[in-house]
Amino acid sequence: MTGRLAPEGRILVGGEWVVGSGADLVATDPADGTTVATLAGATPADVDTAVRRGDAARSAAAWRTMLPHQRARYLARTADLIEARSEQLAVLQSRDNGKPLTETRALVASAAGTFRYVAAVLETEEGAIPPSRGDYLAFSVHEPIGVVGAITPWNSPIASDAQKVAPALAAGNAVVLKPAAWTPLLALELGALLLEAGLPEGLISVLPGPGRTVGQALVEHPGVGHLSFTGGTDTGRELAATAARLLKTTSLELGGKSPTIVLPDADLDLAVNGILYGIFSSQGQSCIAGSRLFVHDSVYDEVVGRVAARADALRVGHPRAEGTQLGPLITSAHRDSVERYVAGGLAAGGTLRAGGVRPDDPALAAGSYLRPTVIDGLPADAAIVREEIFGPVLVALRFRDEAELVAAANDTAYGLACGIWTRDFARAWRIARLVEAGTVWVNTYKQLSIATPFGGVKDSGSSREKGLGAIRAYQRQKSIYLGTSGPIAWAD
Repeated sequence: MTGRLAPEGRILVGGEWVVGSGADLVATDPADGTTVATLAGATPADVDTAVRRGDAARSAAAWRTMLPHQRARYLARTADLIEARSEQLAVLQSRDNGKPLTETRALVASAAGTFRYVAAVLETEEGAIPPSRGDYLAFSVHEPIGVVGAITPWNSPIASDAQKVAPALAAGNAVVLKPAAWTPLLALELGALLLEAGLPEGLISVLPGPGRTVGQALVEHPGVGHLSFTGGTDTGRELAATAARLLKTTSLELGGKSPTIVLPDADLDLAVNGILYGIFSSQGQSCIAGSRLFVHDSVYDEVVGRVAARADALRVGHPRAEGTQLGPLITSAHRDSVERYVAGGLAAGGTLRAGGVRPDDPALAAGSYLRPTVIDGLPADAAIVREEIFGPVLVALRFRDEAELVAAANDTAYGLACGIWTRDFARAWRIARLVEAGTVWVNTYKQLSIATPFGGVKDSGSSREKGLGAIRAYQRQKSIYLGTSGPIAWAD
């Protein structure tokens, strides 16, 4: 298959492909700065139209009374369509955000798997009959919230979109999806695939545009009952405050500054490989990136030396070239921000062990590339140690005992993920329970499954995506009592 499925230059508003009336959005290939597509973005008026049409579509009897196994068919068909266009979607995502094809292929496969898993869960979900404490029969049922606003980031578009859209539709809602303004193309393709799968019109809208206008309108719209957001902590905090004022429920998956820990008995070959993948895959542009490396003093010099040498050997190149391990960062402005963190770390007393510079290959000069970077010798209060950088920068820190390690690992506002490298599983279990994080990996990293709940604590967010409970986040619970004793005596 060739060509995009979504009509060129149009957005999806309540089941209709229209030319947006907002500011132009230019999708730029970070590999070379060329324009992939230009389209007019959405406006608050488009948000209002999408929400009103979504509310009408989800209230219509055809969708409201549809049995779960019938809704599941739309999700399963969407999974089939994603798989049928997988290579085209992978190439488009690589052009949209600069990830190497090896990664975008995996993300497209993940999106298909999400739709297929949620369809299967929907077929098997059950209600509950709580034990009776009187002459009645009680039922606990789950019902759709109505219209869900889903706001997704630029770093993994189609996978993030699927993790919100699939369970929200499975729960019986309509969805208004706002992708990041930098990367609108995959979300529009997903909207087109859902329509091709036969999803009733109005249940899905895709409204790319700026967060301060389109996103804010979606958050504040009275017709939106639930907000699901993945992105930066500051934005998530503002969204949560607005939602609380309007008594809307939220799902928030926010930033991270995740520790990865090497204990003295670790398999160092396994650990070094995992550390490199954990921080430098996706160019470090990942909320779960293992960006703080804690190494026991007895193996510190060996581990950091090996990590630095391997980082210098990683292949930075065009994301569609075979063998590329790191592609460009999302924009040159973002690369500049990462470079400022590196400069600040060096000014704070850090030692540059690898990278910290742009590649010297003239063929990459037009793209927003940066070599994978390793810095050590930093004080614990340095900004580069404490703040989320969202780039290919690893800071290395020593520890001497378990108590010192746990205190340092938890000395952060974030709590999204953690990696532990050791042969001692009893010790790994103990540390995993003490570290404040939503996900802990032992002798692996970035191992994710749609069947396993995912989310953070502290400033890394609230609630969970994925797993058997994924659909429940987009539903309200209702209790229904059926009296079995006849007339109520008090009323006689």
